[in-house]
This record gives sequence, C-alpha cells and structure tokens, in this order.
Amino acid sequence: MKKTLLPLLSGLALATTVCIAAAKTAPDRVPAYVKAAIADPVRAADTKDDARRHGAEIAAFTGVKPGDRVLEIAPGGGYFTRIFSKVVGDKGHVYAVVPEPMRKYADATVKLPDTLKNVEVLFQPADALAAPQPVDIVFTSQNYHDYPDKFMGPTDPALLDNAAFAALKPGGVFIVIDHAAAAGSGLGATETLHRIDPAIVKQQVEAAGFKFIGESAVLRNPADTHTLIVFDKSIRGHTDQFAYKFRKPMK
Repeated sequence: MKKTLLPLLSGLALATTVCIAAAKTAPDRVPAYVKAAIADPVRAADTKDDARRHGAEIAAFTGVKPGDRVLEIAPGGGYFTRIFSKVVGDKGHVYAVVPEPMRKYADATVKLPDTLKNVEVLFQPADALAAPQPVDIVFTSQNYHDYPDKFMGPTDPALLDNAAFAALKPGGVFIVIDHAAAAGSGLGATETLHRIDPAIVKQQVEAAGFKFIGESAVLRNPADTHTLIVFDKSIRGHTDQFAYKFRKPMK
C-alpha cells in the first residue's frame, strides 16, 4: 500500500511544482484591444523591442483598458506610452510626467503628442508628482530606483508612493517595474548599479497604503547575477526585472 502510494504522491507533488512554475512564467493573457494597440502602425519602430520588453504582456498585466486615464512616470522614448495611448483611445488620456531632474533626457517625450493626441506631457518636481484628474493607473518602468539618487534630489521614494496613492482613483493600480538588485541590499545599489532590492520596493509602496496584488514574471532573468551595472554590455537590455502591481483600496 505504502509503496503504491508514495510514487503517486511524488507524482502529484512534481505535477504541482511544474504547474506553479508554469503559472509564474506563463505570459499574461492579452486582451484584443491590447493586441490591436501593439499592431498599430504608430508603433512600427517599436516592434524590434517587443520580444525583449514584452509590451503586450506588461500592458495586459497593468489591466489598462479603453477609456482609462494613465499617469506614466518618466516615459523616456515612449515605448509604453504609445501602447497606453492606443489602448485607452479617444475617451482615455495618458499623462506623461517628466520629473524636472530628467528634463534633459526628455527630447523624445516632448514629441509624443505630435502623433498621440491623447498624450499630455507634464514637467513636475521630482518630489511633487500629481495628476490633473484622478487616474486609473500609475506606471513607472526602470525609474523607481532613481528617486533616492543624488541627481533626483535625492527624493525620498515615500513621497513618490504617497503621491501615486493620491493621484489614483479608489481601486486604481500602481505598477512598478525595475532592475532587481541582490536580495537584502535595500537601496544600496541604486546609485552604483541602478538596481533596487524588490523587497524594499514592496515595503515602501505598502507603507503608503497600497495592497500588493501580484507580479508578472515575463521580465525575469535568472541568469542575471545582480552584480553588474545595468549598462554593462553583457547584461544591458536583459537585466532581471521585477514587475509589481499594487492596488489602492476602495475605501
């Protein structure tokens, strides 16, 4: 009896492990309106980066939908801005917020409204993020780690988290994507490696009143040792990145 039962239990345990692993790595389901945004001609120059940046899966993970208002922090060249713009459509709006210390890198950002009429570029102090109207999503990709660095003030990330909370509608979500630093390093690698410990991000964002509700594994890279600066040629564009989703409570 025991000899028969043990292989069965082992098989079930293995199957469960495989299912959990698959659940962590399987791409998020992509709605039709996200697929349409990804296929829009305005993104022709972005398609070369889709396999690396997983734009469709990340957009699906955020939950963005037609009619939403999105506040995107430091949009850079506008890779995600173009996706959000096409998803939210004419009834939605995208606020592309450039912190003042990043203004000198914002040439591509200021050109976005030329082709995306529902995108509004806002220059704001790093410690005073705000939205003209309550938004459904606050999104930041590869920029959260910048806030405690010298060139950004430095700015206490708590100010960013509290401002994101204030900008969101009840039930709205805050998405944080960034380069992972070694576990336990806290803020120790933000200036040197441009990385941040995922645990400290979760701790700080939850302290602002958010509830952690999930993560996407599509940008994870287990081969990244977390010891190199993100601009190192051997890892640039392929760093291990975490993608966290937090929700503002309804009450």
